[in-house]
Amino acid sequence: MTGVQQDGRVALITGASRGIGAAVARLLASRGLRVVVNYRSSRDEADDVVGSIRSAGGRAMAVQADVLDRPAVLGMVDQVRAAMGDVEVLVHNALIPYAIKSLDEMSWDELGGKLDQEMRATFLVTKAVVPGMSRRGYGRIVYLGTGLSRRPRAGMVALGTSKAAVGSFARFVAEEFGPRGITVNVVAPGPVAETRIGKAALDQDQKRRQAEQTALGRLASPDDVARAVAFYAGDDSEFITGTTAPVDGGLAMD
Repeated sequence: MTGVQQDGRVALITGASRGIGAAVARLLASRGLRVVVNYRSSRDEADDVVGSIRSAGGRAMAVQADVLDRPAVLGMVDQVRAAMGDVEVLVHNALIPYAIKSLDEMSWDELGGKLDQEMRATFLVTKAVVPGMSRRGYGRIVYLGTGLSRRPRAGMVALGTSKAAVGSFARFVAEEFGPRGITVNVVAPGPVAETRIGKAALDQDQKRRQAEQTALGRLASPDDVARAVAFYAGDDSEFITGTTAPVDGGLAMD
């Protein structure tokens, strides 16, 4: 095991059966956290992530739950508490489906539905873990956002707008729960080539052009994003809350 050790804290990663979520789960486990791999339907993939963590000497379990279903979310957190203890680190990464369309083509149900589901999931998982974090006087909450909230791209209005709402919500959660020892931050990747979003939203020519626009000359990988998440999930970030970290290789510089 390598990296900064986290003394066995319990980390729940939603949507962790593949892509960024799986990379986060493996990295946090390598740093000593006990990892919960949440999945909705991809049981075999979640088991593969857990198996890879255990084979490397880490501790992990897979738990099924639809993050849009309040009883399922509460049941998941209860299951984790019974097996490992209170969730101390939440990484909310679960992908909520969305339409890739121009505003001209989009219906309100497509935009409003994405907004509703994105915020519902974020609200439910946050409400479920805060009581345990409050009891311990310690918590790390990391939401996955997107650089599209600040740097629009054609067809991505539903994702960019809904994740902007998550970013605003994060600041309110940070302000309210900071006195309880809970930090709340957002990691906002630019284009990530090796994910479902990256494959669906960018063809090869678009990937090349996006890479050329970054200062570092390439697109992000899931591991690049995972390292930023791990920083916020650990104790080196204990005096940082309410922030958004772009992980985009310098694609957008403020």
